[in-house]
Amino acid sequence: MVYPQLDQSESHPAREKHTPLTLWYTQPATQWTEALPVGNGRLGAMVFGGVATERLQLNEDTLWSGHPREGDNPAAIQYLPFVREAVFAGDYARADKFIKHMQGPFNQSYLPFGDLYISTDETEENPLHPFDPLSYRRSLDLETAVAETTYTTGGVTFTRQVFASAPDNAIVMRLTCDQPGALNLTIRMDSPLRHRVTAWGTSLMLRGKAPQHVDPSYLQSENPIIYTSTDLTDEKEKNPLKSVQSVDSLTFAALLNARVAGGATTAEDDRLHITGADEVVLLLCMATSFTGFDKREGLNPIARITPMMAALHGKPYAALLQAHLNDYQPLFRRVELDLGSLSNEHLPTDERIRQFQADPDPALVSLLFQYGRYLLIASSRPGTQPANLQGIWNDMVRPPWSSNWTTNINTQMNYWPAEIANLAECHLPLFDLIRALSVNGAKTARINYGCRGWCSHHNADLWAQSAPVGNYGGGQPMWANFALSGPWLCFHLWEHYAFSGDEAFLRDVAYPLMQGAAEFCLDWLVEDGEGHLVTCPAISCENAFVTPDGVTAQTAMATAQDMALIAQHFDNCLAAAAVLGIDDDFVAEVRNARQRLYPLKIARDGSIQEWAGPGGAGADWQSQDPHHRHISHLIGLYPGNLITEDATPDLFAACKRALNLRGDESTGWSMAWKVNCWARLHDGDRAFKVLLQLFTPVDAGEGNWQRGGVYPNLFDAHPPFQIDGNFGATAGIAEMLVQSHTGVIELLPALPAAWPTGSVKGLRARGGFEVDIAWRDGKLTEATIRSLRGNACRIALREGATVACDGTPVAVQQANGRCAFTTEAGKVYHVEAG
Repeated sequence: MVYPQLDQSESHPAREKHTPLTLWYTQPATQWTEALPVGNGRLGAMVFGGVATERLQLNEDTLWSGHPREGDNPAAIQYLPFVREAVFAGDYARADKFIKHMQGPFNQSYLPFGDLYISTDETEENPLHPFDPLSYRRSLDLETAVAETTYTTGGVTFTRQVFASAPDNAIVMRLTCDQPGALNLTIRMDSPLRHRVTAWGTSLMLRGKAPQHVDPSYLQSENPIIYTSTDLTDEKEKNPLKSVQSVDSLTFAALLNARVAGGATTAEDDRLHITGADEVVLLLCMATSFTGFDKREGLNPIARITPMMAALHGKPYAALLQAHLNDYQPLFRRVELDLGSLSNEHLPTDERIRQFQADPDPALVSLLFQYGRYLLIASSRPGTQPANLQGIWNDMVRPPWSSNWTTNINTQMNYWPAEIANLAECHLPLFDLIRALSVNGAKTARINYGCRGWCSHHNADLWAQSAPVGNYGGGQPMWANFALSGPWLCFHLWEHYAFSGDEAFLRDVAYPLMQGAAEFCLDWLVEDGEGHLVTCPAISCENAFVTPDGVTAQTAMATAQDMALIAQHFDNCLAAAAVLGIDDDFVAEVRNARQRLYPLKIARDGSIQEWAGPGGAGADWQSQDPHHRHISHLIGLYPGNLITEDATPDLFAACKRALNLRGDESTGWSMAWKVNCWARLHDGDRAFKVLLQLFTPVDAGEGNWQRGGVYPNLFDAHPPFQIDGNFGATAGIAEMLVQSHTGVIELLPALPAAWPTGSVKGLRARGGFEVDIAWRDGKLTEATIRSLRGNACRIALREGATVACDGTPVAVQQANGRCAFTTEAGKVYHVEAG
């Protein structure tokens, strides 16, 4: 079936239902990156919207390969002195060789759960029931988190609605028609993993077993997917309600129940047949046997999903939908963004993407911003696993980069919008992962390096692998041997406090984890012979350098990335200790080490010096890839706050030079990082220029891994799909409108000329504030500051600006374009621009 392309003047029923925060299309999805995602943090589905056959591709956030295992490498500590000796001798190639002996196993993979298929008798080519392609519409309404498909065939209009309910722990699908008895369906389930499906009454059950091991997709392997000898027919699996199961690999189960109005249901083998129905509501519960990152005993997933389904008994569809909305909308509606609109706002989303380069539509930018918030709500809720490389959505047994937690930028980027975009609760699953990594990471620090505290490396999985990956020598040091993801992850603990002011969280959760990561850093640092403390070995994530004599290598000392991570983490620890009134030996040790850290330097080309060697080497080293996607040497600019225009103007200028040398076009997530960096550099027009590149349309089959953009469903394209680019873009757009990393709230610090008039409500600023802003002709007109903690507010404002609370002027101290005023918790302060 050929679906017509619409122009802006053509009438279409779908256009009449359009709302600004809706992704919508005039044809079904044929590729996974055209389907629309729904999720409740734990369960996810990709909705394809087919006519003859609907497909929901399913995920559950704890379905991974593998089981708890030892990944530490006792040989690492033996090779560490040789690596350091080679670096300090300037023999970087030899250091690369030795450091590979310090690697561990590859981690495990996030897996697809399966697929739900609903076949109908409404085919697109049936002459007895002619299909009207102009009637077709599929959509995802971000206001309701409901995916909908509607079309007309044979004079009957069919509608499907799908949502993932957090309060009811289920995926819910409703199928209706506008004529009695017109629904005729066959429902079945499938999985790419070992499984079986049974049907009875109005129910389907899928039971499955995950592989014991899955090799990463980039690893050439003769047997990449390994199952245990135990399968679903073995003796210990004959009792489906056995509550405790041994974990050599996870088991999983799904239970589907069909509520049918006005029709008949029959079960046949592995499927359900429904005939002559007026309405069908499908309820789907899913679970695995996972009980913890360090647990080899699991719970039978059937024993989990049975009470979930029982809890849905007697709840009508309207009640399920309302409970879902009551849970979702208070989160989503905290923030509103209006950047203006153009006439093409009323085109289907895929067409708007194609036209964006020629006609930048500010409303599409607003949609992308809110889509990132939607995806975070859908993939990360309290009590769930954190969002991985693909959030919660994956259809491959060997997904790109194992769809794991890649902790050298990607996992961190997933959570950049959590605080500023007012979704702090969605941050909590990351803290649970950090806590798990700290347990395993304490063993890794001790066994691999002889250090105190805890560490983690480049990758993590459901089992909280903290050891370096690389298959014991098969990985490249520039990614496998990154040992400082711990302090980088701890940035998020401090940021959660900085935005919320929650001292109980800082004392009970954040500070102990931060202290452990800092203790590792203290022991990891070594003397450079010139009075400084440096990291050695050190890499700049996924990048290699070329020395003036032509040696290409990856292992050096005191990379800008390492030194910025440790400096920022030490600063955060000292600030946390001050808040908590702690001044002990640990604090003194951090304070003394902070003063001796090898400083960030400027290279001969005027950029931030990315690598360093003994005796000042590194200033003239070149990047093997001058346009490399990683900009790890700029961590001090963003997400850190070490480099600011006022405090470090030379380094600030060097960051700008570094970004210019890297260039704008890159992978999707890299461009999102650059948007944030240009925003921190107060260059809104350049940030917007990179944002333009981020809207480059990418086909589902795109194979160029260095040219990023977005897929038709607005998923970020590395390519392939990586969700961090979506989250990074949301954070970057917010950073263009509000910044507070210097302790001063800056309103519209990087507003581009492309957004001359607009407003935003509900963004958060550090210190415990929520901020609303309105602007016209590129200038602030008014702002509202809601004080959540009663802290003093420092804000950058022009002379003549006024502040009032409840209609009463507030005393303001003004100096050098900044003002300060006291606040009361719960009060709202109105700012009028001067």
